[in-house]
Amino acid sequence: MNSFSTDTPESATLANASDRVSEAWAQLKNTSEKNLSPLIAELATNETGQIALMQYLQARCPTTATDATLCTVDLIAGKIYQALFHAGSPTCADFIQKQYPTGVVSLRSQKAIDYHSLQILLAKQDFQAADQLTLQKLCELAGESAVQRKWIYFTEVEQFPAIDLQTIDNLWLVHSEGKFGFSVQREIWLSLGKNWDKLWPKIGWKDGINWTRYPQGFTWNLTAPKGHLPLSNQLRGVRVMASLMAHPVWTKE
Repeated sequence: MNSFSTDTPESATLANASDRVSEAWAQLKNTSEKNLSPLIAELATNETGQIALMQYLQARCPTTATDATLCTVDLIAGKIYQALFHAGSPTCADFIQKQYPTGVVSLRSQKAIDYHSLQILLAKQDFQAADQLTLQKLCELAGESAVQRKWIYFTEVEQFPAIDLQTIDNLWLVHSEGKFGFSVQREIWLSLGKNWDKLWPKIGWKDGINWTRYPQGFTWNLTAPKGHLPLSNQLRGVRVMASLMAHPVWTKE
């Protein structure tokens, strides 16, 4: 008696695709985090890999279609989000729009400030524009007078809500693979014994006795020294920078 198979070419193709997604998922799960970057970049180049990345991202940062991501700082999630963001696939674009409409960092603000535009610039890796917008957001935190003058006083920094500074810092951290952010600058500053003269050349803001010229002298990509960004011109002054480094957000439990 002959057996009759219900398999069709279409079902076989779907099964094969499912197997390939499962294989890609297993690769992501079994690869150490320090070695994930090249794998993520490779998987983002094809549909099967993109599906696996979508599933893996949702596992790391659960979301709903109407809520932002529940995670705060996840550098791998940021890497996956950016890979999908730049993939140029309609499927990826639809997934991002529905599942991560405001990215992979919770955009919390005590002052109802909208950080979505900053998130988009950082996801695009447009670090120069993101740096300029960061200054604008700091001015918004300081109040209308700072918005008008387009720079901030060190005394205004002390009044910044911790939630807002954390949001800005998390955005920079996640979209720079942990290379940029106020907290990164603070960590370097502390490692140098709080020595400003050592900090400026370490983060690429000064070369010998010469300050780095803005904007052409700065490096607006991930080849920059660690802690190079965010800059914003007013941060060259020690008093404002010192206030940022001393803000309670970095030492709270």
